[in-house]
Amino acid sequence: MSARDHRKPAAFRLDDPHVVVADAEAERPRAARGTVLVTPEPDATALPVPLPPKRRRRLPWGSMFWSALGGLVTLGLGLAVTRLIEDLFARSQAFGFLALALAILAGLALAVVVGREIVGLIRLNAVERIRERAVAAIAGDDRALARAVVDELLAVERTEPRLARARAAMQAHLGAIIDGADLVRLAERELMAPLDEAARALVSGAAKRVSVVTAVSPRAAVDMIFVLITLVTLVRRLADLYGARPGALGLIRLLRLTVTHLAVTGGVAATDSLIQQMLGHGVAAKLSARLGEGVLNGLLTARLGLAAIEVARPLPFAALPKPAIGDLAGDLLRRRPGANEPQVPHAPDD
Repeated sequence: MSARDHRKPAAFRLDDPHVVVADAEAERPRAARGTVLVTPEPDATALPVPLPPKRRRRLPWGSMFWSALGGLVTLGLGLAVTRLIEDLFARSQAFGFLALALAILAGLALAVVVGREIVGLIRLNAVERIRERAVAAIAGDDRALARAVVDELLAVERTEPRLARARAAMQAHLGAIIDGADLVRLAERELMAPLDEAARALVSGAAKRVSVVTAVSPRAAVDMIFVLITLVTLVRRLADLYGARPGALGLIRLLRLTVTHLAVTGGVAATDSLIQQMLGHGVAAKLSARLGEGVLNGLLTARLGLAAIEVARPLPFAALPKPAIGDLAGDLLRRRPGANEPQVPHAPDD
């Protein structure tokens, strides 16, 4: 490098006649002696941003295959039923009319079942939409959005008898709350507190049943079947409690969302740390192997139930504390007098 490249910093005025501003893209002019040539650098924010190449949209061959296969199976079943009714009419007119009536009844029942599944999915989507809009209302303190969220929540919980007084109180306070975040928090305290208490009782009861059955059951297959049935029933009852009331397809989706939420939030790791802490305090020395396995299964059931509460709950935990696994662990380890334990009578007071 030359000495010219290591000049000391200096300040110049752009309106100075000895300062020449040159365009960066144009040819640099020859500066006279004693003049300063200034070349502005391009602004990084004004440079064009290279866009990623557009991916060619491919045909959904997998969806097309399953749709076509489902259509073929449906047509095949319809053709088989039609042939069966025609054969029965050929044999006996009474059998033909009976088969036709049964086919109409089956089609009507199928339409009702499909309608109920669609309504259950719509209710589940409504609960998820209320929770997402409530999060946005709290973050942005949007009163109009919060008012819409509370109105939708009241519509979802309109058939819950234990919230009759809370619904009346919320209707009276709708016009008095100015801040949107405070309105959502008030709705959570008024409408969600009784439901959270009932949900906690459901999760605690399911965890106790799983811990007891897996502790006394001699077969691992029986344990797995009982735990699966208990978990499905627990998630369904929690969804009904919070107003979702999903069908079979909605329940499958809710179970998938619960497991996904449990994996994302690290609930299994939190449960493992709690169990290690319990075992570190010497609880393992006081429990048998089967009883310890029952307590472990009960804690895992409780953690899955708490994840189901967060998924099925129409409002996020903003004003009320989120239930923790430690709140339910004491119920599983609390010692109760058994049937074979002698009852110690209390001496009467003198």
